[in-house]
Amino acid sequence: MSLTASIRTDDKTTINRERALRRREVARTVRTVRDRLGTRDGLRPDFDDELLVLFAKARISAAYPVPMFIVIVAAISFLWTDAALVVLWALFTISIHGLTVATCRRFERTPEEARTAARWRRQFTIGDALYGLCWAALFLLPVSRNATEGLEVFQFATMLIVIAMCTMQSSTLPRALLASTLPITLAIALAFLQQQAPIHYAMAAMAVGAQGFFLVLGNQLLNSAITMLAYRAEKDHLIAELEQANAVSDESRRRAEEANLAKSRFLATMSHELRTPLNAILGFSEIMKDEVLGPMANPTYRSYAADIHGSGQHLLNLINEILDLSRIEAGRYELNEEAVTLIDIVEDCRTMMQIRAKAKDITIRESHEDGLPRLWADERAIRQVILNLLSNAVKFTPSSGEVTIRIGAAPGGGQFVSIRDNGPGIPEDEIPIVLQAFGQGAIAIKSAEAGTGLGLSIVQALVAQHGGTFELKSRLREGTEAIVTLPSNRVLQAMPAFDAADQRSAPRKAGTRRKAS
Repeated sequence: MSLTASIRTDDKTTINRERALRRREVARTVRTVRDRLGTRDGLRPDFDDELLVLFAKARISAAYPVPMFIVIVAAISFLWTDAALVVLWALFTISIHGLTVATCRRFERTPEEARTAARWRRQFTIGDALYGLCWAALFLLPVSRNATEGLEVFQFATMLIVIAMCTMQSSTLPRALLASTLPITLAIALAFLQQQAPIHYAMAAMAVGAQGFFLVLGNQLLNSAITMLAYRAEKDHLIAELEQANAVSDESRRRAEEANLAKSRFLATMSHELRTPLNAILGFSEIMKDEVLGPMANPTYRSYAADIHGSGQHLLNLINEILDLSRIEAGRYELNEEAVTLIDIVEDCRTMMQIRAKAKDITIRESHEDGLPRLWADERAIRQVILNLLSNAVKFTPSSGEVTIRIGAAPGGGQFVSIRDNGPGIPEDEIPIVLQAFGQGAIAIKSAEAGTGLGLSIVQALVAQHGGTFELKSRLREGTEAIVTLPSNRVLQAMPAFDAADQRSAPRKAGTRRKAS
């Protein structure tokens, strides 16, 4: 039943996760379409400002290289055009370029909440249109000299470079790109068509083709920029969600830790208030059960008294284990460390459990290595660990079964205690559940006495306080083995033997040296 329930729970979790993903995808699609329908250019409105920022940064980055290029083109144009016209053109073009850069700088200084995308887009488009008209005017300037050899090549190369620069700088604003490049293409085509020669017709056609190519290139650059912004927005959104989830998780964990600590402190301080009335119940019920003050005529009353005493004893054991575990979790369990012998502790625990084992005809066998040194540990805690493990072994071992105890030196220099039974065992997938507080195996519990499910949790906590390790090995129908290993720093090494003869001879040697000196 538990396996079927876990499978159903996993299926429900998977279905809920898929539904959540579908809802998120649908919400994202609806939001994207709604945002695109609400803009004139079909772009997402939350990207309008980012595209304007990219445009402004591209223009500002070219604030100094473009005037240098204009000066170079003007200097070369002196070969074919009147110098005064060329200088006037260069000054006017540099002025328009400077005005565009100043507009971009003003855009960057404007607070983001005060920016109007339509207004700034219109200003940038007008600036690029004026810039394109300036370059178009260069190709329409009159030629003042008879020698025109190489002029067409210079004009065509200049046109390609200028359109390429405009494409790189204005690709994030398609209207501005078209406004800056179209006048240049029309001017160069008109200049070539006036020559009325096949080569000039071909060059005019190539200019128109180059215009189309750069428009396609600008569209690709725009799509790349939008994709980059979309990925960045998605990344920022995911980071925000993760930060929010992390904050919620930290807050929930803090509250859970505070609640757990408050619970542990409360239970740790309730020892007297809980145990005192239970001890009274146990004492009075035992007197009634054993008929200390006189016989009870009604046997039903005697059975009731025995039931009360048994229930009270079970409740007291449960409270003791809860309080022990709570003190450990609250950090109020202090180890009273001293030199102890692990073999003696195990022998005492075995003697205490012998009565319960004989009642079920269970044989407890013990084997240990000779010459094991003593340990520096809390005897009460180690005794409780061994008793809990032995109690579980006897509890889950069937009648006429066997429990084996082994004590020896661990490979790392420490010492270990292994308690193995031939009971029903625990499925491997249930071992983590058994190790949790109040956790019990689904199969083993059917054939064993009822328990609290806190014994192994207390064992783990006490062993961890000693710096040791606890390991539970079990397979279904093959029994269970619990191994407690204490570290090497808990093992007390034997001191070298004291040599009295050397001690007596030391003063004489020292005195001899003093006399000699």
